[in-house]
Amino acid sequence: MPGVNSKSQYAWATYDWANSAFASTVMAGFFPIFFKQYWSTDVAATTSTFYLGLGNSLASLLIVIAAPVLGALADSGNLKKRMLAAFACAGAIATIGLFFVAQGMWPIALMLYVIGIIGFSGANVFYDALLVVVSEHDERHRVSALGYALGYLGGGLLFALNVLMTLKPHWFGLADAAQAVRWSFVSVAIWWAIFTIPLLFFVSERRRDDSDGQSVISPAGVAENDQKKFSERFRQAFADIRDTFRNIRLHRNAAIFLLAYWLYIDGVATIIRMSVDYGLSIGLPANSLIIALLLVQFIGFPATLLFGRIAERMSAKRGLWIGLWVYVAATAYAYFMDSSVEFYMLACVLGLVQGGVQSLSRSLFSQLIPQEKSGEFFGFLNMMGKAAAVIGPVLVGITAAMTGSPRLGIISVLLLFLSGMFLLLFVREPGADNKASPLNPPGN
Repeated sequence: MPGVNSKSQYAWATYDWANSAFASTVMAGFFPIFFKQYWSTDVAATTSTFYLGLGNSLASLLIVIAAPVLGALADSGNLKKRMLAAFACAGAIATIGLFFVAQGMWPIALMLYVIGIIGFSGANVFYDALLVVVSEHDERHRVSALGYALGYLGGGLLFALNVLMTLKPHWFGLADAAQAVRWSFVSVAIWWAIFTIPLLFFVSERRRDDSDGQSVISPAGVAENDQKKFSERFRQAFADIRDTFRNIRLHRNAAIFLLAYWLYIDGVATIIRMSVDYGLSIGLPANSLIIALLLVQFIGFPATLLFGRIAERMSAKRGLWIGLWVYVAATAYAYFMDSSVEFYMLACVLGLVQGGVQSLSRSLFSQLIPQEKSGEFFGFLNMMGKAAAVIGPVLVGITAAMTGSPRLGIISVLLLFLSGMFLLLFVREPGADNKASPLNPPGN
């Protein structure tokens, strides 16, 4: 990718390749299907949808509470890599644990799933914060896009292998598709662990020298004050958060963007987490849903790279505007969908914009915040995203349970997209063309 040639940038982006295996195989793919058809076979379809939505929302709520503190704590001691490794390890262990959950034991499966999401989301707080370390201001759209693109490719490749395992279990010495799914969870954990290693070895954290306040590089990612007691760091983290809340008016763009992101990214996350469950609920075959997910993964790889170029040529805000309007149209159409072919079409359309919306959100936010507090601010970004994700899946689940119609549940997501887009109008992008256009509304 032109302009992305640093070893540390590729090592950073490789973590997207690592953790996307969990997002594709577990969150979007096999867990919703296995939860409904294996672990909760004695539970009504709309009730299992409610439990799945509740599990997603519980995990998000816990991250909401923890993310700002974790980010500030990592900044105070330059612990981003260590804490990323700890959360990734917890997520991988929980994913392996799914292998041992017996049929019908949906509460245990849901508990491990929640822990896995916490590990996945918690590690992302520190991963996102490291973007400002490995890239300069004018490189971030491309580097962020590289990460998401590798995530779609890596997650798609492992997911394709896992799908083959379920279709042809005897090729792998497995008894049946159920056993293949269980071994797929193990493969995700191993993949996640192995491809986290490059970031830990080749990305160096920046730290501030306590004597002069200047930013320097620590090859081992360890600050001079690492000997401070943990309690001191913890108190300092809370003090930093209080300062950020008090001075948020000094970062108006970041504050408005956080509110916009809080809404529209919940729509994206809800579609990702609940789309398979929605397809099953309206009677689509599981194999068709898996094929659709593979389409999203492999279309997302080149499309996300393209959005990185769009941001450089046109601005990140315009790229976000394009992607979010596509989400609005696709969500509205999903209400009327009733065939696998239509599901494939929607998968292709969403694959074109999903990675772009995620990538440009991350890189645009990185340009609106003070670099020395990247962990803290990205903690707030993750907090806002997960705060909204508490609402979205539960909204879909409750609506489906109360009305008996999963179609009404999915259409409610439009409120999140449209309200987030409205707030995005008021975000001013540094260095972007202020000229209004249909793709760059007033307020840019």
